[in-house]
Amino acid sequence: MQPNLGQSLRGVSFEFLAEKFGTPLYIYDADTIKAQIQSLRSAFREIHIKYAAKALTNISILRFMKNQGIGVDVVSIEEAQIARRAGFLPADIMFTPNCVSFNEIIEGVDMGLQINLDNLPILEKFGAHYGNRYPCGIRLNPDILAGGNIKISTGHSHSKFGISIHSVEAIKGIVEKYDIRIQGLHIHTGSELTDLDVFMKMADILFGLAHDFKYLRFLDFGGGLKVPYKPGDSQTSVQELGKRLTETFGAFNQQTGKQLELWMEPGKFLVSDAGYLLVRTNVVKETPKVTFVGVDSGLNQLIRPMMYDAYHMITNVSNPAGSKKIYTVVGNVCETDTFGADREMNEVREGDLLVIQNAGAYGYSMASNYNSRLRPAEVMIVDGEARLIRHRDTMDQLLAGQVDIFS
Repeated sequence: MQPNLGQSLRGVSFEFLAEKFGTPLYIYDADTIKAQIQSLRSAFREIHIKYAAKALTNISILRFMKNQGIGVDVVSIEEAQIARRAGFLPADIMFTPNCVSFNEIIEGVDMGLQINLDNLPILEKFGAHYGNRYPCGIRLNPDILAGGNIKISTGHSHSKFGISIHSVEAIKGIVEKYDIRIQGLHIHTGSELTDLDVFMKMADILFGLAHDFKYLRFLDFGGGLKVPYKPGDSQTSVQELGKRLTETFGAFNQQTGKQLELWMEPGKFLVSDAGYLLVRTNVVKETPKVTFVGVDSGLNQLIRPMMYDAYHMITNVSNPAGSKKIYTVVGNVCETDTFGADREMNEVREGDLLVIQNAGAYGYSMASNYNSRLRPAEVMIVDGEARLIRHRDTMDQLLAGQVDIFS
């Protein structure tokens, strides 16, 4: 998060970006992504990082991640196919689908992916189909309610994700029946975790189960590391987490004589702060109670504020010296569509450029063509140069696949 964001990013002005690529525009800073990866590596003596691709799946982002020497976590065959095109080897791709057909699991095996299963019926089918010929992992639901919003809390008892920790005996029964090669145990309790004790509870659960699977190779703590969205906001203490988990993990391996690997699957942590949505002001609309700033984007291009009540800092980069006023920034789709309410900002004028921060994760990847609006272009700042990594949608793309049966 850059609360004092200036008029440029890595020496590239926002005005230049708007003139060259148009608005709305997604912008990603490669240096920030690299720094986030390094922060994890410095916090943990030994860690296997798998980038959660669903946060931001652009192929250039994936290839950049690969070039940093990390793996990738995917949740669909399509994400896996993009990861392969980005250069990831099948062994570097963890496939953790949810509620998919068994045919998709078969396709993942045929691709040579690491398979992670999250329900008993699929585990049973996997065992019957593959026996011990192909290894897999198991995603567990630890019955822990954690995370910043119930919609992104995935480890509680009412979540659809993972096999309940209370079904361990059923898991072991299926594994023994087919001699399934369980190579990994995985827990992900949700996003925006700041309580480090949640990770330690996950460690206790995983350590307790590690003795029951003879082929075990790694323990996977998922992601969920919280990033700050505004000054004074809470965040995960990565250095302290690394210290505690590394010490606990090392002691476990030493006591048991095992050499298990520690895995994590960060998504938002790696790309959120690296991303910006650049928008232009269409209108400043004063009403008796609210002054609205209407911009050329909407929830169709950044849904997090409306879907998760997510906070994103908004900065007027066209008028940094303007007097402070209170605005509600809204979008241009036909829907209640608020990016930020009652925000103090430098005076906003028609045509001013605004930057919405922390937009790298679940911004473009959740974008749609609602209202038949075209999705924006994406740009990546690499070594001080703005490089286009996705063209803006065209009307032809919007109509592609549609069939006019009355023409």
